[in-house]
Amino acid sequence: MLKIGLTGGIGSGKSAASAHFVDLGAAVIDTDVISRQLVEPGQPALEEIAAEFGDRMLGPDGRLDRAALGKRVFADTDARRRLEAILHPRIRDEMFARAKTTDAPYVVFVIPLLIETGQQALVDRVLVIDTPEPLQRTRVAARDHLDDAHIDAILAAQVARTARLEAADDVILNDGSIAELHAAVERLHRQYLRQIQH
Repeated sequence: MLKIGLTGGIGSGKSAASAHFVDLGAAVIDTDVISRQLVEPGQPALEEIAAEFGDRMLGPDGRLDRAALGKRVFADTDARRRLEAILHPRIRDEMFARAKTTDAPYVVFVIPLLIETGQQALVDRVLVIDTPEPLQRTRVAARDHLDDAHIDAILAAQVARTARLEAADDVILNDGSIAELHAAVERLHRQYLRQIQH
């Protein structure tokens, strides 16, 4: 099965692009969704995170305090690596288990930190949803109500736009309308179907 790794910086439009791939009949497996499921109460990954970073990472209801954990790991590369060591092998296993159950013509793995975590070898093609940084900032501020300092920290934790583009096999520049984004996804969908047939 053809495996596409869809990535892009925060606010680039990964969700909108992947939703349209679903509409076109592709299987889309979002690692952020898997990651959230893996840290539900009672899951081994949540217990490991609490053991590694302390019970203060849990809210009063026993659920992961994502904001507290985010603050902890964004500011500390070592802490981020320790968190990745807990989550990434589990995410990868679940991702491939789900891919095996689909009868779609190809699968799109949505992996926001694909390049940062060096996971390009897991996929056949890397698709980057690319957006100029000023537009990224505007979208993230509007969507997540974050201040400039918080957005700076998130962008600093992500690989530079140039490095992401260098790693790409396919690029969609998402700086226009949703209709333009959909048209670009449709072009790639046709390309991927052609690749499967050859």
